[in-house]
Formats: sequence, C-alpha cells, structure tokens
Amino acid sequence: MSAPRRPLASRLATRLASGAAQVFLIAVALFWLLPTVGLLLSSLRSPADISSSGWWKAATAPARLTLDNYTSLLADETITGSLLSTVLITVPATVLVVVIGSLAGYAFAWMDFPGRDWWFLAVVGLLVVPVQVALVPVSKLFGRIGLFETTLGVVLFHTAFGLPFAIFLLRNFFAEIPRELLEAARLDGAGEIRLFARVVLPLGGPAIASLGIFQFLWVWNDMLIALIFADSGSPPVTVALQQQVRQFGNNIDVLAPGAFVSMLIPLAVFFAFQRQFVSGVMAGAVK
Repeated sequence: MSAPRRPLASRLATRLASGAAQVFLIAVALFWLLPTVGLLLSSLRSPADISSSGWWKAATAPARLTLDNYTSLLADETITGSLLSTVLITVPATVLVVVIGSLAGYAFAWMDFPGRDWWFLAVVGLLVVPVQVALVPVSKLFGRIGLFETTLGVVLFHTAFGLPFAIFLLRNFFAEIPRELLEAARLDGAGEIRLFARVVLPLGGPAIASLGIFQFLWVWNDMLIALIFADSGSPPVTVALQQQVRQFGNNIDVLAPGAFVSMLIPLAVFFAFQRQFVSGVMAGAVK
C-alpha cells in the first residue's frame, strides 16, 4: 500500500528547508539590505564625493570615508531637536497603547461585564477606519481645546488609533491562557489586579513586546500625523528630514546621516526585542 501523498504546503516547506533555498533566501536578504548599506556609505562620504559619484564608489576608496557628516549633524539644532521631539512623541504613545491595550485586552478576555461582546465588535470595527477620515474633525477638536500643534495632541492621536489593534491582538492572546491557571490564582485569593500583574502579564510578555515594537515603529516612522498636528517649530525627525530635502543641494552632508540615524534607532529597538517579537508572532501557531 503506497504512502499517502503529502500536502502541497508540507512539500513546499521541505524544499524551502534545503540548502539551495537557504542560499537563495540569504541572497534576497542581502539584496534587500542594499539601500541601508548605500545610505550608511553615503553618510560617511563628503558632499563632493556624493555629488560626483554613487555610493558604491566608496568600496574603491575607503580611506575617503569620514565622520565629518555626523559632526555636522550633531551641530544642526533642527535635526537634533527633531530627534528629541520624536522620542517625546514615540515613547509616551507606545507606553500608553501597551498599558491601556493590556488592561482592555484582559478585561475583554476574562472579565464579564454588560455588552462585552458588542463592545469588542465595536473595537474590531475601528480597525478598518482609516486615519484620513479623522484628520479634519480631530483638527477642529484639537484647535478648540488648545492641543493643535502640540506634542500631547500627537501622542493622543497615535494612542487613539493604536488602541483598536492593541486590544484586538492582546485580547486574542490572553484568551489562549489556560483557564485553570486563572482559577487556581483566584482560589489562592488573588484579585483581578494581582491576577493581571502576576499571571497574565508574565505569560503575555511576547505579545506585549510584539505590540510595543509595532507601535514604536509606526509612530517613529509616521509623517502624515506629524506633518499636520505636530509643532512646526520642533517637528519630528520625519518632517524635519522632509523639510531638509527642499534644500538638498545645500545640506547633503546633514541629510544622509540624519536619515540613517532616524532609521538606525527603530532597527536597534527591533533587534533588542527580536526574540520576544518572534515568540509573540508565533504564539498560537502551535498548541
């Protein structure tokens, strides 16, 4: 009796695990990194070299690479101030979304209250609401209450639009926690706050870390909300770099290192929490 034919997905997975496929994937990854490498080399070249030849020419003359551009970057108050503004926006917006999303996700997963399922359906419905729909009404609201062109206004906007995804993600993750663990903790006299802090949060660490990375990257790389709601006197780094592009011929020595630094920080955050991120993404794939 012949063995049953393996599913197509299983056969594809086996082939992807072969050495040739791994070499191909490594080549694709290296090709994907070319823009990053090019930006790094451009940030280490003099303005004259950048204007006269492509970044790949740096490999033929590595002695011409210099850190002078980064010295000019640190002396540029516009870029350094924009980096500080971006941190002051990104960190609070990420922390608020993680904290509020964790509490709401636990409530939707394990607490009974009137209309719980209907409220959760409303949260799921908010996932499909585009940011552009709220720009005009929120602008009018912020203008009336004095939050337009303020850091707090940008933080609140990012928090409001980050919460639906946060609640949806964490609620589904928390719902996978075995009920027996929660019941055992309740039998030991743990209240809801202690149960959340001592049982749910440690088990939900991977999902929370994944959410934090997603939210940090979204807020750090945002330009639309920052362009509209942020203070024009101290804009985030994305807006500051966009303004620098207008004068590209005069400040190329600042633009390249500024763009690389603005990309390096979220990359560092991602790699710092890479293990938790992978665990959170894969959670629930295997029971």
